[in-house]
Amino acid sequence: MRRHRYAKIVATVGPASSSPEMLKALFLAGVDTFRLNFSHGLQADHARVHAAIRALESEVGRPIGILQDLQGPKIRVGTVLGGRLDLIAGERVRFVLQGAEGAKDAIPLHHPEIFAAVVPGQDLLIDDGRVRVRVTGIEAAAIEAEVITAGAISNRKGVNLPGTLLDVSPLTPKDRADLAFGLELGVDWVALSFVQKPSDVIEARGLIGDRAGIMTKVEKPQALERIDDIIRLSDAVMVARGDLGVEIPHEDVPGRQKELIRACRLAVKPVVVATQMLDSMVSAPTPTRAEASDVATAIYDGADAVMLSAESATGQYPVETVAMMDRIIRSVEGHKLYRSIIAATSPGEEETPPHAVATATATLAEAVHATAIVTYTASGTTAARVARKRPAVPILALTPNLDTSRRLCLLWGAHSVHTDDVDSYEEMTAKACRHAQEEGFAKPNDAIVTAAGIPFHTTGNTNNIRLIQI
Repeated sequence: MRRHRYAKIVATVGPASSSPEMLKALFLAGVDTFRLNFSHGLQADHARVHAAIRALESEVGRPIGILQDLQGPKIRVGTVLGGRLDLIAGERVRFVLQGAEGAKDAIPLHHPEIFAAVVPGQDLLIDDGRVRVRVTGIEAAAIEAEVITAGAISNRKGVNLPGTLLDVSPLTPKDRADLAFGLELGVDWVALSFVQKPSDVIEARGLIGDRAGIMTKVEKPQALERIDDIIRLSDAVMVARGDLGVEIPHEDVPGRQKELIRACRLAVKPVVVATQMLDSMVSAPTPTRAEASDVATAIYDGADAVMLSAESATGQYPVETVAMMDRIIRSVEGHKLYRSIIAATSPGEEETPPHAVATATATLAEAVHATAIVTYTASGTTAARVARKRPAVPILALTPNLDTSRRLCLLWGAHSVHTDDVDSYEEMTAKACRHAQEEGFAKPNDAIVTAAGIPFHTTGNTNNIRLIQI
């Protein structure tokens, strides 16, 4: 089940893809990690999907990652009079903390944290920015505003406040219940929504510990102001371009994407690019040329993974969409300019012995035309350090930890294998040679390069390289 590409594919499970048969078809088409979106569906539904994925994992004999995406706080207007209010540019409107079925002079907005944070001159974006109003006055339980961009407001539409730091936890009571449920199931990753500051990640870490990796979704401009600290505290990052693109100018999103990918590579953290990548394939069998180029850009940027949302969750062509994404990735990675672009966007070197060893491993493997880099890793750190260099040699990541093997399904270039623990250097070498052949990475007389930490059972201590001829 070897993938002949380096970047990984994450696909969201939904009504179009939740059956065991469809999950298998998606995996065979190229999915490496499945996303369970807890903004939709019941816990029982997600439990059934989780069980089906684990059964599929046993059937195919390959680790499969499972990502639980928490809903996070959702700021919405309440119920409006008649179910719809048509706002005209220049007119005055009023938002109130209490009440229901409000007209333009009493639009319900049941979020006291907004009333405590906004000041005159700030904008409220409603329905993903389709309607924009500017705050002109604040009262204890009311906000006066002027309509800047006309449009319709209907019941329960979302509200964004670009540039406003809200005093709200990223974990609602629903999220906490869903998180406890997901950890009990045994999800591999937890995607954390609405992160504004480093302490939000620390709060989640207190609940999650090491039971799952924390994937921080960058979707708030406030997070960009402290992004280095947030990345350092996270285990992975998702560039959530949909929500981020509502709160920052559209023209700034591509540059921010490149910055985030580079920062994550420097920090040795997997980074996923998400939202609307092949959106037209929700209802069409082929993407637009612009969408294909968008996926390609993320791969040229060096992203560890790209993600499908509605395309695989509710779309009419989920398998075709995954197959298309797989084809785009393989085409980009085989292009004559790919290697030079990846090298040009390298984030530089960390001046530490483990990073130096990992860099030397990648350089040596390329110099001798090795067929694989075999890393023996308990936590996944050794494999991640090698992957940071984006070598032109596949990474065979051997680990005695089943959880680690599943989390490595997000890591660029890594083919993870769950294997027995080793106690000696000779045993590790023999196991590297055997798995390299069994997994289709090497044959007799081929060269492989191994990287490990000695002594064994010590996390994060990458200090050994060996060149081996099979």
